[in-house]
Amino acid sequence: MCRLLAYLGSPVSLEHLLYKPEHSLIVQGYKPREMTSGVVNADGFGVGWYHSQKDMEPFTYKNTLPIWNDINLPSLSRYIESKCVLAYVRSATSEQTVDFANCQPFKHQQQLFIHNGRIENFHKTLHRKIRSTLTQDFYEKINGNTDSEHIFALLLSQSQINKHRPPEYALRTTLLTLLEMAKRYQVEASINVIFSDGHRLIASRFATTSPAPSLYWIRDDPTFSNSVIIASEPLFIGNWNAFPENSIITVGADCEIQIEKI
Repeated sequence: MCRLLAYLGSPVSLEHLLYKPEHSLIVQGYKPREMTSGVVNADGFGVGWYHSQKDMEPFTYKNTLPIWNDINLPSLSRYIESKCVLAYVRSATSEQTVDFANCQPFKHQQQLFIHNGRIENFHKTLHRKIRSTLTQDFYEKINGNTDSEHIFALLLSQSQINKHRPPEYALRTTLLTLLEMAKRYQVEASINVIFSDGHRLIASRFATTSPAPSLYWIRDDPTFSNSVIIASEPLFIGNWNAFPENSIITVGADCEIQIEKI
């Protein structure tokens, strides 16, 4: 199970977000508290962020090293500020290789995407079924072999098919499609995702069987004023709220929060 982190709000340095909290994403890499499988998140990491002034495609920085072993990230983090950041540390499942193609966040144009969870026996069960439902555009853009990237491709396909509907609809349709597939193949799936266009965050806490992997949000903490943070585990002591199981949360540009049950 990976650990996720997303931020939307006033400009913040990556250092302040990634390193300063007492239970930061760096700490969660080697000392997670709420993982349901695995021990550490040492199979790579990634950070994606948007320019604070310009409306342009997001930037990403990835590595297959454990996040605490990357010698460049601390220096980069001191000089990068953003209003919207997505980051994760990875604990790879046995059938998925540790390479750059499998590092998140995944990106398509303005979209960044991260996933925590897994599809049980993915390559023996839902791999081919998911690929058969993808639109041609996104079928051809899969570079790695993870269930995470296939979920993103399915989400993008649903967004393309339902282009006149809001992105929450595409996410809901994606989750219900995966639920139906998982039931048919009698496998378990957990699908905590966060994606963004730089102006808002949309996230899910979802699993075919309870409990779903942990996911929390906090708004306007004094340390991070005028912001919302979403994380697999609380980064610091504060008024953190657990996502309801099987729900979608939307964080708007004004940091207003809407929660929808699936």
